[in-house]
Amino acid sequence: MDVVTLSRLQFAITTLFHFMFVPLTLGLSILVAWMETRYVRTGDELYRRMTRFWGKLFLVNFALGIVTGITLEFQFGMNWAEYSRYVGDIFGAPLAIEATAAFFLESVFIGLWIFGWNKVSKKVHCFAIWMVVLGSNMSALWILLANGWMQNPVGYVLRNNRAEMVDFVALLTNPYGLIKFFHTVISAHLLAAFFVMGVSAWHLLRNSEPEFFRRSFRMAAPFALVAACLVMFSGDMQASVVARFQPTKFAALESTWETRSGAPMNLIVWPDAANERNAVQALPIPKMLSYLAHKNFNSEVKGLKEFPPEERPPVLPVFLSFRAMVGLGVFFVLAGMAAVVLSRRGWLDRHRWFLRMMFFAIPLPYLANQLGWIAAEVGRQPWIVYGLMKTSAGVSSNLTPGHVIGSLIGFTLLYGGLGVLDFYLLTKIAAKGPELAVAEQREA
Repeated sequence: MDVVTLSRLQFAITTLFHFMFVPLTLGLSILVAWMETRYVRTGDELYRRMTRFWGKLFLVNFALGIVTGITLEFQFGMNWAEYSRYVGDIFGAPLAIEATAAFFLESVFIGLWIFGWNKVSKKVHCFAIWMVVLGSNMSALWILLANGWMQNPVGYVLRNNRAEMVDFVALLTNPYGLIKFFHTVISAHLLAAFFVMGVSAWHLLRNSEPEFFRRSFRMAAPFALVAACLVMFSGDMQASVVARFQPTKFAALESTWETRSGAPMNLIVWPDAANERNAVQALPIPKMLSYLAHKNFNSEVKGLKEFPPEERPPVLPVFLSFRAMVGLGVFFVLAGMAAVVLSRRGWLDRHRWFLRMMFFAIPLPYLANQLGWIAAEVGRQPWIVYGLMKTSAGVSSNLTPGHVIGSLIGFTLLYGGLGVLDFYLLTKIAAKGPELAVAEQREA
């Protein structure tokens, strides 16, 4: 493989691995903060135990997320130096703000929260975890605004053979970045809710701390349902943004080859990119694709044939990733509805099949998140900055395949080890269950 392919593969592996930790950190932080808020308001010891137990899982995930995120920024200088030179004036600004403001806020208050138990007041301690929530989401905002600029570059001019920022507000208000942030963060909340419900279901099946895990499940269930509905809503909004700013990606997502008005959406499709058609195409919903793209049943949707072959993304992986993600989204809505009904009516113990399903569903939101990133990033190809800079032009000029292969192997082994460690720690802590209540500790 050439340097470009190897560098893309390395960045894809490290990014997808890093994003195994980010969603759980974002989502679990707000659930833990809500649990501690309930403890402060009610004085109920069970909420304190819930905060400690789920907070411990949050901290393990948080630590590994930081470690795996650092290497991503190094790659902009190591593998993608030409990209950094060309657009660093713009791309570097949100990343610098994320590091100096959001991450600093997050780091300060996570320390206070970890070491502040029984050393500061309950309200101050609870305030600390809410500041962690704010810092985490601010970090996500700045990073996704940077990625949104790569998807839809705005507020820049080409000067001195590089892109220079002239309108910072345009970057802040970039619709692609803002909707991407909303969709990504809500997806993270969904993942955390399913994680809590899945772990709780495992314990309920074993009748382990039933009141503790019933309440945990009951708190996460409406969180999951609302998040699932908002994910579908924001996904619909993002489809319109993609159709507006990246018509090649939108065409690949739906495997649409011909440009037409009032375009239908086919429920059953199998792309045949070699012959620029679909080998299978059935069950059309009239004019639905036009509506999804432009909220107008008669609008024109551009097909892939409208664009030169060298400017089209690889259709099959983009199409399959998108379809699988949408299918999982429908499942999350249905599972969330069932979780709310069964938990609110006290029927969880009667439907052990549902508890088993929720336990085995823990990996599904992770999968949906990864599929979303594959659709978004592979769908942008062959551009590293859509319409401005090709991916092949962004790679460092002095790299050789040997350089990249060495670092790729190193990162893969390191991240593989960290992945095993994370899985081991999360599984061990989750299986052990919560700490004993204060009264039980005294008796022991």
